[in-house]
Amino acid sequence: METERAGIKPLDKRAALGKAEHFCAYQERSQQEVRDKLYSYGLRSTEVEELIAELIENNFLNEERFAAAYSIGKFRMKHWGRLKIKMGLKNKRIPSKLIDSALRQIDAGEYLETLGMLLRKKSLTIKESNPLKKKQKLVLFGISKGFEKDLIFDILNSSDLL
Repeated sequence: METERAGIKPLDKRAALGKAEHFCAYQERSQQEVRDKLYSYGLRSTEVEELIAELIENNFLNEERFAAAYSIGKFRMKHWGRLKIKMGLKNKRIPSKLIDSALRQIDAGEYLETLGMLLRKKSLTIKESNPLKKKQKLVLFGISKGFEKDLIFDILNSSDLL
């Protein structure tokens, strides 16, 4: 095993379970994050899957709870749009059904308000006199934050940002 070659002794199953429980209790985790962590302890595939099942059974690990916490957190703290949040959850191997459920928990009014606030703040920093170029920069900014193009255009067309 890689950990044995690096001079690190692999953990036994009980010690790994304790560490995994602490890892999950600290903040919500996806199954893939926990799986990667358990593999880093030098455990075999069968042991990792048994521990994952035990963590789920003891409610330390819940992908639905993780997806909801991830999406609300990324939206409120980092001001990510639904598209960026969806890609982040896909990268963590969350099932599409849970992703859709988590994204529905984001309040539509708050979502539009956040996008408008981001575009207003960005508009103040753009030193462009040509309104079309300024609009293009604002659209690209909104897209880079993971917001949908149609919403960006709706806000830009109904505001005085240009």
